[in-house]
Amino acid sequence: MNVTRNAPRADIDEAALEVHKPKEWAAGIPGVAVSLLRGVEQMGAGRTVKTLRLLNQRDGFDCPGCAWPEPRAEDGEHRKLAEFCENGAKAVAEEATKRRVGREFFAQHPVEELHGRTDYWLGQQGRLTEPVVLREGGTHYEPIAWDEAFRLIAGKLKELDSPDEAIFYTSGRTSNEAAFLYQLLVRSFGTNNLPDCSNMCHESSGAALSEAYGIGKGSVSLADIHHADLIVVVGQNPGTNHPRMLSALEEAKGRGAKVIAVNPLPEAGLMRFKNPQNPRGVVGKGTPLADEFAQIRLGGDLALFQAVGHLLLSWEEAAPGTIVDREFVESSTHGFDDWAKNLREIDWAAIDEATGLDRDQIERIARMIAASERTVYCWAMGVTQHRHAVATIQEISNLAFARGMIGKPGAGLCPVRGHSNVQGDRTMGVWEKMPESFLSRLEDEFGIPVPRKHGLDTVDSIRAMRDGRGKVFIGMGGNFAAATPDSGLTERALRSCELTVHVSTKLNRSHVVPGRTALILPTLGRTERDEQAAGEQFVTVEDSMSCVHVSRGRLKPASEHLLSEVAIICRLATELFGADHAVPWRDFEGNYDLIRDRIAQVVPGCEDYNAKVRQPDGFVLPHPPRDSRSFRTSTGKANFTTSELEFPRVPSGRLLLQTLRSHDQYNTTIYGLSDRYRGIEDARRVVLVNAADLAELGFADGQLVDLVSEWEDGSERRAEHFRVVAYPTARRCAAAYFPEANALVPLDSVAKKSNTPVSKAIVLRLEPAS
Repeated sequence: MNVTRNAPRADIDEAALEVHKPKEWAAGIPGVAVSLLRGVEQMGAGRTVKTLRLLNQRDGFDCPGCAWPEPRAEDGEHRKLAEFCENGAKAVAEEATKRRVGREFFAQHPVEELHGRTDYWLGQQGRLTEPVVLREGGTHYEPIAWDEAFRLIAGKLKELDSPDEAIFYTSGRTSNEAAFLYQLLVRSFGTNNLPDCSNMCHESSGAALSEAYGIGKGSVSLADIHHADLIVVVGQNPGTNHPRMLSALEEAKGRGAKVIAVNPLPEAGLMRFKNPQNPRGVVGKGTPLADEFAQIRLGGDLALFQAVGHLLLSWEEAAPGTIVDREFVESSTHGFDDWAKNLREIDWAAIDEATGLDRDQIERIARMIAASERTVYCWAMGVTQHRHAVATIQEISNLAFARGMIGKPGAGLCPVRGHSNVQGDRTMGVWEKMPESFLSRLEDEFGIPVPRKHGLDTVDSIRAMRDGRGKVFIGMGGNFAAATPDSGLTERALRSCELTVHVSTKLNRSHVVPGRTALILPTLGRTERDEQAAGEQFVTVEDSMSCVHVSRGRLKPASEHLLSEVAIICRLATELFGADHAVPWRDFEGNYDLIRDRIAQVVPGCEDYNAKVRQPDGFVLPHPPRDSRSFRTSTGKANFTTSELEFPRVPSGRLLLQTLRSHDQYNTTIYGLSDRYRGIEDARRVVLVNAADLAELGFADGQLVDLVSEWEDGSERRAEHFRVVAYPTARRCAAAYFPEANALVPLDSVAKKSNTPVSKAIVLRLEPAS
């Protein structure tokens, strides 16, 4: 039997759950074995070797998973033969699979049946092969010609009373070229409704850093991490979410660096790394990573960093000039005195309650930060998805500013982005609030009127669809229904649209909650050859550290009926605006160099774009704080900020829940059912709770429960039939996988300033399953 062509017929049997002791180390030989096994299952042996050889290499394609950067020759670093991780290999296997979803599949499965399937089952069926439509009143998707599909979409858009009734979503896997054209199409149409996946993950980072030092991006390079004295990893699980980061931490440790891990869960990837590319990782014990593990309560990070700031300032007061970088603070920052005043006296009882940490450990952390001459602060969604996320990130920034850790080698701020080109999409203009400078350049370059009114982000887009103000939804990649909060409400909002359109490589949840009319448009994947009129094309992407580089697919496309994202955008635009539109859409489709020429004219830092991306490692976008300690803020300096201490309070008899990924998934794509580092096998509807909390609450390990979230407005949300797993998480904290637990987060529970859904601080009540 050819296993690569056989998708699973049965869905998840949650009763098959197996629980093992959590791992105390990450990667090693099991990581290699799983990578190869998943590749062979999906692609076959020969295709696996061919494909993985090209992953993250200069002559190959960028990983469709995370945005961790590759080593750069100009930094004196070299790429490995296998410059990928286990989850990168899984991402490629999912995309390059030999499984197919064609017209026969849709004829056999009505949409209502597909809606009852899990996200895992839907994704495992294979690659989409031709455009399909669900017509109003229909029960099955059926094939549709590309030209007819574009006429249908353009016709619906032209019928709208206002361009603002259309919503144009973007996923982080979209290339720079496609993202630039997509926002150009949307603004040519007359709206700034450009929600994207950043709204749900690192929007809090962008909001915090833009105010703090004038740009919403991190300030470090991979070389900075390698040469740091101290790396502080907060609210992040690199072993699952960014496994190649483990190699960077290992190299830093080899140079003498210390690592502080701050997390409610004792994740294996923060404890010990067995690098399968060296003997110590194969036959030895690997490399210990965290020198200090602070098992913090959910939402206590702001309190921790205010306590550290208080200690640093008290030590500076006792011995002036020994802790604070006075030269940097006085010449390059604003607001230090207000920050110092805010932290002069702190409520240690509140710090204790918020963090759950011993004061001795907090002092050890502060001593490590005080002693380090080169400190990098890293964080991810464990920080960004809290109500007070922006304040927390700015408190981290305050510590960096006080110690002068900006614009010096081996130091800086590092929000670790999740999706492979989510940062590039924003650089290319996919944002509902792009600044006037960008919009005016776009207008001048193409001679078209560009709207200035701010558009809708993800949360506001759902509200608009719910209220009937959003009538057409177009998703350029991603899985909107599964990625967003308040699952039931979001599904109803999508179903209320007159038209939903999804540009996708594989079947997902969003396809089975259709509008009255719905289209699925299949597109090329990152791994596939892109042939256009001018010959074979490549695209570009931006990694988490602002490096822009080439990605060139090499595999034969999954179907002759696929179009590239660029082609889909250009053909839709031609149908919508006509062949005589001021933007040369047809020329852009045929030759992506022409797109890059226009990017060079519009996007700051992209001058001479075509030449710079053709350099072996691409080029690094300018970053004023990093490059010259210059700050494009309202004060012209790096801004210290002051925040009141805030943290979630947990009522008696309740827990605080965070949503998280399994090791066998990436965002909403579920590769398999093995969360082996946490010891969870063959099930996903589980809730991890400290054994002592289970005893106090009167629940048993393995018991079947319903999860009920409680909110300040008195509302509740329910997710049914989860299996309790006793797990060494922080006391009074719990964890469950998304998207299964997304239903517990109401649409209106969002972070201050960033409007990001609050998925990491959910007050939870357990009830015996009904």
